[in-house]
Amino acid sequence: MAAAPPSYCFVAFPPRAKDGLVVFGKNSARPRDEVQEVVYFSAADHEQESKVECTYISIDQVPRTHAIMISRPAWLWGAEMGANEHGVCIANEAVNTREPAAEIEALLGMDLVRLGLERGETAKEALDVIVSLLEEHGQGGNYYEDANSCHSFQSAYLIVDRDEAWVLETVGKYWAAEKVTEGVRCICNRLSLTTKMDAEHPELRSYAQSQGWWTGEGEFNFSEVFSPVEDHLDCGAGKDSLEKQEESITVQTMMNTLRDKASGVCIDSESFLTTASGVSVLPQNRSAPCIHYFTGTPDPSRSIFKPFIFVDDVKLVPKTQSPCFGDDDPAKKEPRFQEKPDRRHELYKAHEWARAILESDQEQGRKLRSTMLELEKQGLEAMEEILTSSGPLDPAEVGDLFYDCVDTEIKFFK
Repeated sequence: MAAAPPSYCFVAFPPRAKDGLVVFGKNSARPRDEVQEVVYFSAADHEQESKVECTYISIDQVPRTHAIMISRPAWLWGAEMGANEHGVCIANEAVNTREPAAEIEALLGMDLVRLGLERGETAKEALDVIVSLLEEHGQGGNYYEDANSCHSFQSAYLIVDRDEAWVLETVGKYWAAEKVTEGVRCICNRLSLTTKMDAEHPELRSYAQSQGWWTGEGEFNFSEVFSPVEDHLDCGAGKDSLEKQEESITVQTMMNTLRDKASGVCIDSESFLTTASGVSVLPQNRSAPCIHYFTGTPDPSRSIFKPFIFVDDVKLVPKTQSPCFGDDDPAKKEPRFQEKPDRRHELYKAHEWARAILESDQEQGRKLRSTMLELEKQGLEAMEEILTSSGPLDPAEVGDLFYDCVDTEIKFFK
């Protein structure tokens, strides 16, 4: 398999983003045939000294975990992107650095996304959770469901709440982070931190010196010190696609950016595809709810973003959940990935029909695309009403919101 292509993640703050909203977006570029599921986990209390089984290792559980909604490759425990009930959103990117990533099984970057969401009430709390677990357990293991070779990476994260974002970049257990409260920020599969670091591992600089990557003199530039010498990956066009928007950035702008194939933000290549996408809207006004949109299907230019809002009584959506193979799952047995089971969920299967039409029959494809966008528009307009309403949100009205949208989409494809 070729090296991973740029996979993008964005955040825009007011006043660049419209109406006092923080807007977050992520495209997940993964192997073409990989299925992503969208899964809700309610808040939960856990017994003392209990363990949580992550993708490859078990770690100590905490007394309480927050409710989360995540999009994840169906074979693993963690998440590519997601949100929690407190309005924290996290996404990660696989990055290459001067130090090769460990192939030894530890926590995956995607496990740390989920752990940050389950344990952090703010972006900063989630950051602290991730770096402490990184220090304790390390990161490593295969990022892909591939028995033939181990694809391991270091990780970068965009961690966002209603007030601020943190860009966290890691090299083994070492890390640095920058706080962002204005403008537009993009991360992709290369290091982006330079000399502005608002938090860092206490031994980061001495480690760089011990490896001969920094002399200890002059300004410490994280990307220059830790990027691979042969770093040809270019994220520039994708980064510019949102930053150069002259209009205020809205949820629609973010969706359009994630659908943009010309800039390379939306990947559709021989080996890789944008297998799922997510957009979140976090109002700085705390009386308004955060709204999270997930596709649950590949290629956002041929998918519908469906809204979700955290309330106490969320209706579960089995149609975006992949089959569960339990202990017989080839991802859980060693040696791993000796077989590849069919992980397609009901929405994915229904959407395959739509993708085939959108790719082949021009007239029928155009009609289908416009109907899909109309469905999405109805959802966006209903969410706009909720955001601009002065009255309190009625939980009974939105508990089955995502369920209904998925159901409508499947019926429409049939």
